[in-house]
Amino acid sequence: MENNSNLPATPKQLKLDLGIQVEGVVSGVEMGILENGMPYLTQRGLAAMSGAARSTIQDITQEWAEARQTGVFSKGRMQFFQNYLGKNDFSESSLYIEVDQDGSSYYAYPDVVCMAVIEYFAFEAQRTNETAVDSFRKLARFGLQNFIYKALDYTPDNKWAMFNARVSLLQDSVPNGYFSVFRETQGITVDLINAGLPINEHTIPDGSVGGTWGRYWTANNLEEKFGERIGYDHFYPPNFRQSRSNPQSAWAYPNSSWPKFQEWLRTIYLPTKYPTYILKKAKILGGKSEALKLASLFSNKEITN
Repeated sequence: MENNSNLPATPKQLKLDLGIQVEGVVSGVEMGILENGMPYLTQRGLAAMSGAARSTIQDITQEWAEARQTGVFSKGRMQFFQNYLGKNDFSESSLYIEVDQDGSSYYAYPDVVCMAVIEYFAFEAQRTNETAVDSFRKLARFGLQNFIYKALDYTPDNKWAMFNARVSLLQDSVPNGYFSVFRETQGITVDLINAGLPINEHTIPDGSVGGTWGRYWTANNLEEKFGERIGYDHFYPPNFRQSRSNPQSAWAYPNSSWPKFQEWLRTIYLPTKYPTYILKKAKILGGKSEALKLASLFSNKEITN
């Protein structure tokens, strides 16, 4: 698979703490699936399916980054990409997701970007080509995600598996008279999974809630009002990388503080802290537009028991 060390520099983009789950070369096309289930083509793979030179894909990538930075989309192909990607709620500053695999950098182009590039070279470019037309026809029937999943013989994991593993492992782990943030946020996590958030070692909502609540507890001296919180052993299932340092140290809070926690969760965390946490996961979720949808999930909801 491709190593991008010899490519022209593009505007700085942070690499994701997100690996490649499956990769392969099928009929000369480099493709893969990220750990969050997102299918992608590499830059070489996208060039192969679009019939364009890899250097041309690189030029488009560079032009998009500059256009997003300046807000100026020149007539021609940049205007096409702006319209196409905008209609599909894609507003990222980069056309690719940069990931690291065994010390090498990979450019993972998500499906919406790949379809835009293929359609452009099939019908809109000054010099269209039959390779792009054939790819477009094939993908119009199956979609890029199904195409890559089938090509790599990949079956998506049960979206509930990792969450259920934690629920089973942590059942009855909190001492009597206390509550845990993990247990009290299970309803929120269920809503997030149903809305499309992949729960794995990269997205652990209760970790965000627990850390923020802990700082609020200390800053407001809630121990004086409700009594001391106590530590307990919190374990992650083996399929979480966090399990390497099991047991984790976690806090259990007095049941008397439960109403205060619920009030804080509803009036402080969800409106002001939760959206920030979700937006930081934008790349893992598939882009800013997907993150914004999840960030607004609880904006008009009351959290009940």
